[in-house]
Amino acid sequence: MDKIISSCTTILAGKKATIDGSTLVARTEDHSDDAEPQKFIVVEPKDQPKHYSSKLSKFEIDLPDKPLRYTATPDSDNSHGIWAGAGINSENVAMSATETITTNSRILAVDPLVKDGFGEEDMPTLVLPYIHSAREGVQRMGDLLTQYGTYESNGMAFSDKNEVWYLETYGGHHWAAIRIPDDAYVVAPNRLNIDNFDFGSPDAMYSEDLEQLINDNFMNPDDEGYNFRHIFGSATIKDTRYNDPRAWYIQSYFTPSVEQDPQDQDLPFICHADRKLAIEDFKWAMSSHYQNTVFDRYGEGELEDKTLFRPVGINRNEESHILQIRNNVPEEVAAIHWLGFGPNTFNSFVPFLINITDTPASFKDATAEYDPNTAYWLSRTLGTFGDTNYSLYSDLESDFEQTTQAQCRAIINRVTKEAKDAQDIDDLSTKANQEMADIYIKESKKLLGKMVTVGSARMKLKFSLLD
Repeated sequence: MDKIISSCTTILAGKKATIDGSTLVARTEDHSDDAEPQKFIVVEPKDQPKHYSSKLSKFEIDLPDKPLRYTATPDSDNSHGIWAGAGINSENVAMSATETITTNSRILAVDPLVKDGFGEEDMPTLVLPYIHSAREGVQRMGDLLTQYGTYESNGMAFSDKNEVWYLETYGGHHWAAIRIPDDAYVVAPNRLNIDNFDFGSPDAMYSEDLEQLINDNFMNPDDEGYNFRHIFGSATIKDTRYNDPRAWYIQSYFTPSVEQDPQDQDLPFICHADRKLAIEDFKWAMSSHYQNTVFDRYGEGELEDKTLFRPVGINRNEESHILQIRNNVPEEVAAIHWLGFGPNTFNSFVPFLINITDTPASFKDATAEYDPNTAYWLSRTLGTFGDTNYSLYSDLESDFEQTTQAQCRAIINRVTKEAKDAQDIDDLSTKANQEMADIYIKESKKLLGKMVTVGSARMKLKFSLLD
């Protein structure tokens, strides 16, 4: 089995922590330095497999009848599996899977990973079409983990209009999940993230024998309580450079009133922001690279500082999403799948309505062959070009992002009002999605043109008689 590791950053927020009362589930899906084209699709019930087989393991399963329609962001090349990534189903339930996390030898000794279990390539396909609430998503995933096991350690998120849940796997078969408080947010990088856990809480779910497993195998290093990051997680030097700083930076942006150390292994899991959070806050965080610190790769600090910490916005961003479930709007347009392709430093997220049977071609048709008319390859072009001189192009990108999102938000506002009297929600949503996809392509090409114009005047290969 060729294991494929995806190094991502997850951000979550409850409905009382957001500016408009939405629940938010977000993640950057990061692969390798090489391009891995992504696409945005709708999976109809008739296209959902009845018997499912993994590509990276020998896992097979018969799936339930009557699946729901759902959006997904799979890899364009499915030779190594579907990797649906994230989506929202027709019951306005969202799932993002997965966040690769760390673990330790103590849990792997008593519950080894399962070579022929399932993994990240499979999870949304196995769960998202069959759940009617976030809590149901946790339970179905937990049942599958208990019965079949997994070959890797992962975290994942589920949401509906009322609740946001974060689930982590421990060993091959064990798991636990926490409901994020309505007034809280979470930043989860590639480490084991859940810290304090209350087995008696109604906002906690877990594999049936988890507490007994911990106690019988003397796994708890603390005198009181259960801190799962201490029990099941790692606390390595790599974490202090690869994981902890990402949580620190976003927490310092959302909650600047609290001062913390970027290499602290015990940064909190549940956090409270100093203000209500908006989509724009999430996008900024998902594009961040330690701006206004000595650790900014594009900054003027010493090379040793600039290369010390792994940023959230990075060349390995392939697709990034914010799954928004709104309240106080018609249910038919309450769910929005915000989507961005390529490096987040030079893209804009586009909000797509999910009550549709097809997606815009520019966001669906990317292949391994370079095509700047597709959103994926156009976004990656902007990121590659922008990386050559960030200080020169960053203001152009900022204007592009604001202009693009403002136009898309205006369409969402219009459709939300029209939905009350709409006879055909599919048609209304499909046309709106096409409008927004066209805006993204148009504004992206306009940005690229500006970058070429500005950059041409500053090329090094030039000559003047005054040289």
